[in-house]
Amino acid sequence: MSRYESLTDLIGNTPLVRLRRVVAADSAPLYAKVEYLNPGGSVKDRIALRMVAAAEAQGLLGPGGTIVEPTSGNTGVGLAIVAQQKGYHCVFTCPDKVSRDKIDVLRAYGAEVVICPAAVRPEHPDSYRSVARRIAAERPGAVQLNQYANQSNPDSHYHTTGPELWRQTEGRLTHFVTGIGTGGTISGTGRYLKEVSDGAVRVVGVDPDGSIYSGGTGRPYLLEGVGQPSYPDSYDPTVVDEIIPVADHEAIMMTRRLAREDALLTGGSGGMAVAAAARVAAEAGPQALVVVLLPDSGRGYLSKIFNDDWLAGLGLHDPPTDQPRVRDAAIGGHPALIRPDETLAHAVKLLRDADTTHLLVSAAPPPVRLAEILGTVTAAVLARAYAAGAGPDEPVGAHLGPVPPQVGAGMPLPDVIPLLTDPSAALLVVDGGRPSCLLTARCLVGYLAEGRPAGLSAPSPLGEQ
Repeated sequence: MSRYESLTDLIGNTPLVRLRRVVAADSAPLYAKVEYLNPGGSVKDRIALRMVAAAEAQGLLGPGGTIVEPTSGNTGVGLAIVAQQKGYHCVFTCPDKVSRDKIDVLRAYGAEVVICPAAVRPEHPDSYRSVARRIAAERPGAVQLNQYANQSNPDSHYHTTGPELWRQTEGRLTHFVTGIGTGGTISGTGRYLKEVSDGAVRVVGVDPDGSIYSGGTGRPYLLEGVGQPSYPDSYDPTVVDEIIPVADHEAIMMTRRLAREDALLTGGSGGMAVAAAARVAAEAGPQALVVVLLPDSGRGYLSKIFNDDWLAGLGLHDPPTDQPRVRDAAIGGHPALIRPDETLAHAVKLLRDADTTHLLVSAAPPPVRLAEILGTVTAAVLARAYAAGAGPDEPVGAHLGPVPPQVGAGMPLPDVIPLLTDPSAALLVVDGGRPSCLLTARCLVGYLAEGRPAGLSAPSPLGEQ
């Protein structure tokens, strides 16, 4: 009979569904492991159940205890479900790039949620990992399960996800493709598949462009719940044969295609994994059998990935219009970049030499990313600094103006003109999810006067001048 004593009894045994429309006709069969059919809506239900059980067995978690965990949402939901069944309280720390949808779900389960900045290193005291450690240390009866170092994370996949895949494909699986976040899914599942196939199964990881797994330095990206700025203990690189980086834009577009063409409403990390898996399937040939894991549901991203206005603000979607677009008027609007440790005197010289009204401040090498822009320096900012007694050798990082409002390159120009009524105003133009250039009042005047100022070339990614 299909009767269960607890919602946790429904975790696992998720189905495989063949993808037909997002792969080339002569590709290997590509099946998706639909993990959002777990009761909490993601693959993280699996690790939540095992981590809580292990903490209980070790005497770390007792009656009325509190579970503290840094999470991008999905692990929190899994833990909240398990905790509710067992009578525990939950406190979750989340980076501020996590969608509002997922934050609301965590609170709906009765969890306490603390929002932390995403664009800081893990060791920073305000990072969501540091804050979780601090809360766990300060609250009586609290324990941090720490999915990034907890071996119950990969073990849960070794004992459940791996065996399910081998059974569901009748031992014919040749390639396993999945995104890498904490590393638990790929490490545990990959280890099992390697063992049961005598090393024949090829394990492929997928990583956001900028994350450390694929050779990045941990620079920020838009995707949630995947990639890392440093290697967690839950990741075992010895089972991974290949890692494929995927840019935000490609991942987001594939996520939307999956919903519209294969009726699979998954999150951005799922779209990222499928984008890479489609390449793997094309190269593997028709005799292979490829499985890609879809870790969560797209219902947690309706306000972002599936929201045309959000995409338009990032230059990932051009709304229909018969009007000129922002990119038409932003030609020639490249700002100069300056580091926060450079001096006010250098900023004065750079503003004059570059013949610009704004300097964008960033410690990152160009081309910079959205979260790496710290603020601006303008003539007004410099005037205030000197009026307050600042010396010419002081760093500009101590005297920052705000980051300009963000607009997508494909947005209709009439929609943003009201934001440029002040002659000193500027807008940060984003194209393809990356900052591209500045649209200033001066650019707008030149465009309106001449249509397209002579001698100015089209914008390139910010910092590539």
